[in-house]
Amino acid sequence: MADEIRIGLVGMGGIMRGHVRDLAAIPEVKVVALMDPDAGHQANHKKEFPHLADAAEYDDYQAMLDGADLTGVVIASPHTLHFEQIAAALDRGVHVLVEKPLVCRMDHAREIVRKVRKTGLVLVIGYQRHYGGAYRYIRRAVAAGEIGRIEMVAGFQAQGWKVCTAGSWRQRPELSGGGQLNDSGSHLIDILLWMTGLQAETVSAQIDNCGTPVDINSALSIRFAGGAIGTLTILGDHPAPGMWEDITITGERGGFYLRQGQPLVQFAGCGEASLTVNADSLGGGSISRNFIRCIQGTEEPAAPVECGLRVIELTEAAWKSAAAGGKPVTVPRTEL
Repeated sequence: MADEIRIGLVGMGGIMRGHVRDLAAIPEVKVVALMDPDAGHQANHKKEFPHLADAAEYDDYQAMLDGADLTGVVIASPHTLHFEQIAAALDRGVHVLVEKPLVCRMDHAREIVRKVRKTGLVLVIGYQRHYGGAYRYIRRAVAAGEIGRIEMVAGFQAQGWKVCTAGSWRQRPELSGGGQLNDSGSHLIDILLWMTGLQAETVSAQIDNCGTPVDINSALSIRFAGGAIGTLTILGDHPAPGMWEDITITGERGGFYLRQGQPLVQFAGCGEASLTVNADSLGGGSISRNFIRCIQGTEEPAAPVECGLRVIELTEAAWKSAAAGGKPVTVPRTEL
């Protein structure tokens, strides 16, 4: 029988439920500890998931690291707490799965990258699009040169984020580190960079907080190394429920168009018909399962620590540009 993998859960909010379900389906895994400052959140999880009944409860993550014998942790706490919690786990020799964003400051991201590389421990970020067939298909096709050199990219995300997060920690900068650009928008930045392999060089940003302490609506204009240009628009004051997301990637010989995650491929040529791609066969797996397989040494992180670094490099530069009235800001590129 495979060695038991003992997992601690940090932050028992709604997003943790998906991880609990996925981990429960892996025989080698045992969740042995729950950490949340609100004991009610832990009680709710134990009621919903009876297999957690014997898990030890903690209201402090340091106490959990001291008191529980852990192989890994899943971190789903408010964003600004990620850095200390990741660093503490890595310093104890504990593997980490962390929900997005990795951290909220570029210097923190660099420190976490150094720790991961020094320790050789696993760190996986909760960017679930990396497991989706459409996104994997496009990443492979772009890398293979199927549409030639990328010329332009555009990402658009609309969500009723302002209303849905009102009164929560997500609109408290000391806990969230920022608004929708650093939250749902983190997914969009990550997947654009991951699918295209582009490196952002400069960004000009306009941001509207819409009367809140954090960014709500954001419009970014980006120039990439190699000459490609792009836009990224976040509409957080959207009146409709749910989320809408569009991604467009165009190159010299064709383009990829994703509408709500559904891909359409259109190649150059007068009158040539578009081709809808069935990319389901390229998807599969889950963040939690990938994390466990990485610990076992049979997989590599689908969303490694470097992805989180690239996201915060661009995000932080956008914040600086917006604070300067939209003045173009150079996006730092940490050499790895």
